[in-house]
Amino acid sequence: ESEKKREKRNRLFLQGGIALIVVAVLGIVALVLTQTMKPAGPGPANMISGGVTFGEDLKVVKTKALQPETQREPLKQDWETNPVDVTVYVDYMCPACGNFEAQNGTMLEQFAGSGDVELTVFPINFLDGQSLGAKYSPRAANILSCVVDQQPDSAFALHNRLLSQGVQPAEGTTGLTDEQLLENAEAAGATLNTELKQCVKDVRFAGFINSNYKQVSEVGILGLAKGAQLMNPQTNSLVPADEPQRLMSTPTVIVNGQQWVEGRDGALEQFILKLKSEADGTTKKEDANAETPAE
Repeated sequence: ESEKKREKRNRLFLQGGIALIVVAVLGIVALVLTQTMKPAGPGPANMISGGVTFGEDLKVVKTKALQPETQREPLKQDWETNPVDVTVYVDYMCPACGNFEAQNGTMLEQFAGSGDVELTVFPINFLDGQSLGAKYSPRAANILSCVVDQQPDSAFALHNRLLSQGVQPAEGTTGLTDEQLLENAEAAGATLNTELKQCVKDVRFAGFINSNYKQVSEVGILGLAKGAQLMNPQTNSLVPADEPQRLMSTPTVIVNGQQWVEGRDGALEQFILKLKSEADGTTKKEDANAETPAE
């Protein structure tokens, strides 16, 4: 009789334990579904175009946060006047982006700092699948977005660091950990307060970064001049004008509404100086004052 009672008691404990496990699993599933189906939150402040724009003295151009289900808004579409508008689409794991920064980063920093260029950095997760499941591209883009949102004065230095030799991880690795990303943010001048740490831990702007990439890879690049055509890097030919002008590689550089391609347009610095001189009238004045050749 005692043995029967013990067996019955064990069966009840077992059934109760299984029931608790089922309830816990259902709770976890419900939580995951809730988080998955929850509408995306707003993007970071100062990135209403999808990118962050640096003006004179490398100050972030202030904008409202992009709200869910709203269109990104290019900050400038008047390319007849200075400053020259330069937009760079980057993935912080992209080797070519690191090379571009090494070649042109100091020049762009000087031009933006002096007010000759308004530089927009548009972070995307182009290489999302190239970090062995560690999601480095969106995490790196997220920490930049967190800093732009909370401590914008440190944003430009952080962007430079993330693409610098010795910091930028190689493609096909797990990339930097969240702790290492925060260390680089601190080295760039950011304060590692609770708000910034939580923003990194939550990957708060992952949805914003994902929609950045969806915009440029499916719908097309914003802020192109009317009729502007991108270069297809695989065929080395222009995308037909009647097709969406989608991003196909990083870095992609847009200068005053047109794509800059080094092999076609020459050095970026000279290309910018040419557009600057045309906008301020220097080239036109020189042409007007030139002597007419003798017949």
